[in-house]
Amino acid sequence: MTGRPVGGVAVEAFPVARSEARLLVPALMFLSLVVAAIASLGTPLITSVATSFHVSLGSAQWTLTAALLSGAVATPVLGQLGAGPHRRATILATLAVVVAGSALTVLPLPFAWLLAGRAAQGVGLGLTALMMGVARDHLPEERSAAVIALISVVSVIGAGVGYPLAALLAEVGGVRAAYGLGLVLTAAALLTAWRSLPEAPEGRLAQVDVAGAVVLAAALLLVLFLAGERNLWSRHLAVAAGLAVVAVVLLCVWAVIELRSTTPLVDVRAVRHPAVAGANLAMFVGGIGMYLLLTLITRYAQTPRGAGYGFGLTTFVAGLVLIPFSVLGFVAGKLTPRARKRIADPLLLAGSAVVVGGGFALFAAARSDLAELFAAMGLLGFGVGGFSAAMPGVILAVTPKSETSSAMSFNYVVRSVGYSLGSAIGGLILAAGTGPGHLFPDDSAYTTAALVGVGAMAITTLTGLALARRRSSGTTP
Repeated sequence: MTGRPVGGVAVEAFPVARSEARLLVPALMFLSLVVAAIASLGTPLITSVATSFHVSLGSAQWTLTAALLSGAVATPVLGQLGAGPHRRATILATLAVVVAGSALTVLPLPFAWLLAGRAAQGVGLGLTALMMGVARDHLPEERSAAVIALISVVSVIGAGVGYPLAALLAEVGGVRAAYGLGLVLTAAALLTAWRSLPEAPEGRLAQVDVAGAVVLAAALLLVLFLAGERNLWSRHLAVAAGLAVVAVVLLCVWAVIELRSTTPLVDVRAVRHPAVAGANLAMFVGGIGMYLLLTLITRYAQTPRGAGYGFGLTTFVAGLVLIPFSVLGFVAGKLTPRARKRIADPLLLAGSAVVVGGGFALFAAARSDLAELFAAMGLLGFGVGGFSAAMPGVILAVTPKSETSSAMSFNYVVRSVGYSLGSAIGGLILAAGTGPGHLFPDDSAYTTAALVGVGAMAITTLTGLALARRRSSGTTP
């Protein structure tokens, strides 16, 4: 890509200079970590929010769901804007929205304003794909591949960083103090982006498909609502099933709109490419399994010993169980780029899914000792880290550079929905295993949920192997 003429000669404007690249990489890592940590703030604070604002746990759950929903909708929109010439402005404006939302969560305002603030924070989840676009445009090809893989990993393990910090602040200073962490981090992220991010290459255009965004928002709202309202499935199955059908219809309508649009929110035709479709299927099913195990372990650790199992850990101490998840996830993210030189990305996806499946098997067979939970969480982190690092390689291998943000945005929407369904499936299985008049499910319900997770990771493994076979046979470009 040539830049502005200097002295009548066109010069290379991109990639950035080597000194700027050294600053760009840590900036991208920090921004990705911040948006992931902010999104995870809702998980450990649900009980504290319910108590502080005198609302039900179901209502407090929306502090997490609102962020996931706004993130899922914002991700493809921002991906489309990020594919144009105003990517830097898009990133800065989005971070400004996140900072404003963070301020709403800290100010002494009613519960509705807290939800609005969390929804604004969730918009930041759409920035991860834009970070990948920046790396692909402004770093040498080999370097950018490693950085993109690490961004993908950081966007996942950020939850392991935000969870214990938020829980500790909530115990010490209350829920407002915990959300204050988000305000500080997002303000720092905005300053970092303003000082570090370069402009996008010239010659690109970007228009937002408003109709597609509205229909997608409605469909995802229904999906995440159904994922979060567990009582609806157990008490009003017909209503829940009807809403699920409506959600499917809306998704079909959205697909038709995208196929007919000249500026689609997501290039559905590109998504139909076998490599991209297979990667998104693996992300969806694998995301269900990964978040299911994360939910099971953290909930099991906090269950009082009076239930006949569990460890009765406080929210903060239970958050420390995520340390192996974050550490080993980061290690896997650093090792995967080296492994990619010898092992194809689809095989790395399959191998990572096997590791996560091993975490499920360990949790199903041995969870009477806290060390076993740490080991299962470590396996989960290592598997998720490898999976997240390998995923971009599968998709970007068949994606034009200008479409990086858009392609990865759709993958992150799929991941968000998969994570939400994983949490919901875990809740439904545990609810089904809770006897009348009991507060906690039977221990066997956790085993059942773990076996479901083993099945999900088996499907993910087979999908990865199918992608690897297609690539080795030369049918995938």
